Amino acid sequence: MPSDPRCRTLPLRRRAAGHRATLARLPESRGRPVTGTDPFKALGKLPQRVNTAGFLSQSAETWPDVEAVIEAKSDKRITFAQLEARASHMAAGLHALGVEFGDRVCLFVPASIEFVALTFALFKLGAVPVLADPGMGRKRLLACVKRIQPRGMIGVAKAHAARRLFPKAFESVEISVAVGWCLPGSGPKLAAVEAAGARESSEEAGLVAETEAADAAAVLFTSGSTGPPKGVLYTHGMFHAQVLALKTLYGFEAGEVDLACFPLFALFDVAFGSTSVFPDMDVSRPASCNPAKIVRAAQTYKATSAFGSPAIWKRVAPWCMDRGERMEALRRVLVAGAPVSPDLIRALHGILPLEGDVHTPYGATECLPVASIAGRTVVPYLEERIQSGEGTCVGRVAPGIDLRLIGVQDGPIESWSEDLVVAPGELGEMVVRGPVVTAHYVADPEHDALAKIPDGQGGHWHRMGDLGYLDGDARLWFCGRKSHRLQTSRGMRPTVPVENVYNTHPRVVRTALVGVGPEGEQLSVLCVQPTAGSMPKGKAMRHGFQEQLKEISRKRCEEAAVENFLFHPDFPVDPRHNAKIEREQLQAWASEQLS
Repeated sequence: MPSDPRCRTLPLRRRAAGHRATLARLPESRGRPVTGTDPFKALGKLPQRVNTAGFLSQSAETWPDVEAVIEAKSDKRITFAQLEARASHMAAGLHALGVEFGDRVCLFVPASIEFVALTFALFKLGAVPVLADPGMGRKRLLACVKRIQPRGMIGVAKAHAARRLFPKAFESVEISVAVGWCLPGSGPKLAAVEAAGARESSEEAGLVAETEAADAAAVLFTSGSTGPPKGVLYTHGMFHAQVLALKTLYGFEAGEVDLACFPLFALFDVAFGSTSVFPDMDVSRPASCNPAKIVRAAQTYKATSAFGSPAIWKRVAPWCMDRGERMEALRRVLVAGAPVSPDLIRALHGILPLEGDVHTPYGATECLPVASIAGRTVVPYLEERIQSGEGTCVGRVAPGIDLRLIGVQDGPIESWSEDLVVAPGELGEMVVRGPVVTAHYVADPEHDALAKIPDGQGGHWHRMGDLGYLDGDARLWFCGRKSHRLQTSRGMRPTVPVENVYNTHPRVVRTALVGVGPEGEQLSVLCVQPTAGSMPKGKAMRHGFQEQLKEISRKRCEEAAVENFLFHPDFPVDPRHNAKIEREQLQAWASEQLS
């Protein structure tokens, strides 16, 4: 399928004083190279034989008495040496049950010491933990389990109840283990499995599978914000490369304390020699977290770093500002899962120490990190550009990533060609390759064909499904999902550049640009979620609010002009981060409202 000629336009340009904003090509990228380099050499020589479990063994040997994991709710703690011992005992016990090299094992265990220990126990066996997101919903979760065909299952009572109620989804499961109280018939208790493993000889309990870099390490799922969640196959080599890339980008050091609001990041903490603190929160509903508990965990355990969804920090920042609270030890906050506004970055700066900063890593389940930018670069240097229609800057490309921008098309691309690449500065779809990029999905050839481009040399490029461009300083700008672009009579219209303009209104929480009507003739409709108490009631109030929004586009960027506005009380959002807008639902709602 040829590239859509209507897509060779740039997002909205910042309006210079006295000049109308126009769609024009940016100057050719300069600065350090971001394309054409060998990403497989950027992180140094990567080992061909590696097991992710080795990170725990190394941390246990180097820092045996340092706390590895803390559960804030109960103050339950475990050192690296103790965690290594428990993981080894669990591995021996699971092996005695029949778990073997390559077996996929679903883990339905909340953020806890047991979650980390079990994950590394499976790594030790060369088994493959399947880490399903509990927030994806029952129907999606069951479909994912059925597609993955796990041989084993380790979980809490709810998971085992689901297996009984929906046996077809779990028909491949031969081995099950119960964590905590469970109904009879759920399998042996984890405590008994661990105790049995502890009775093995030290030599037997300490065995670690000899895995290659290309061997499967884990299955993670995409958030499902743009379709059914897809199973992403991580290898041991990819985990190793991610650890190196994250350390290079952010300077993680042993002895740090990480507030792990996203539990999977605790697996990296083990490799860094950092202490993971699991705050008292429902990780499947970050937007409903109690900010007081997040702040107290950070303060009590003197967290130096944190990783979490924008939905969490949108609750934490105002809570702190209202009470004059600060997190004085927190010098690094990573916010990921959705575009992060300059206002949120500024608010977080207000509750961090002077040397602290906010970082917004860009990537996906299939590849992370792809790019990153520091908040003190966004605010104040890039804020005006972001809010004037140029998109959201996600920073410079991360080490270990080769990034290109190709012409926008929806169908599969059978083979890589440099002819796919757009001219410097033009808007295109981001594609990446490198050691932190996954090779394929699990049992999903259809999505493999859509997302992967064979390079003709045994490798591949991954299509991010995101639109963006590189500016003259080699910074990457995100302009929205490819699948969310509008096809109007004037051509393609990306979403994020327009939304950023209107998000500056003080009574707007967020906006979503959706297209209503047939492709090529879609109307641009801006859905607006007002702040609490600002929902306009009646025609006159709606008209007044709309005029204020139109005035913003006239002042900031006329290319962002929208004629159709709809006000929505609370946008639907993705289940994982509670931050990505479920635009398909809003589009259907907007169509109904305008019909």
